[in-house]
Amino acid sequence: MSESLHYVCPHCHTTNRIAKEQLGNQPDCGSCHQPLVTGEPVALDNDSFAKHIGRSQLPVVVDFWAPWCGPCRMMAPAFAQAAQQLAGQAQLAKLDTEAYPQAAAPFGIRSIPTMVVFKEGKELARISGALPAGEIVRWVQSVR
Repeated sequence: MSESLHYVCPHCHTTNRIAKEQLGNQPDCGSCHQPLVTGEPVALDNDSFAKHIGRSQLPVVVDFWAPWCGPCRMMAPAFAQAAQQLAGQAQLAKLDTEAYPQAAAPFGIRSIPTMVVFKEGKELARISGALPAGEIVRWVQSVR
């Protein structure tokens, strides 16, 4: 029997149960019928942040950032590249700490950009500072 896991839709934020081996076969959300695995970072708000980090059984890598932060803006293309490379292995997401400070506050984010890997609601690792795509990918793969 195949192992199934919970995967939160990047579009409607509904939790889907999917066979792990199906992640590479472009599965669609059972609710909104959009692709579940997009290879793009998901923009989170207060509600979707809680759903993604709390319900996803695939690692969720959150980039805590702000629009005024130069290093955050410089890292954005590398983070997007890493999202493509990690599609099906981890969901990469971004949380604007200026727009949603109440979501970031419980995690004691002191500097940005800070990336945190969550799995089933638990923080597994964090790293601060802008990184190139290859280093983001290596770091995420070393955490899993």
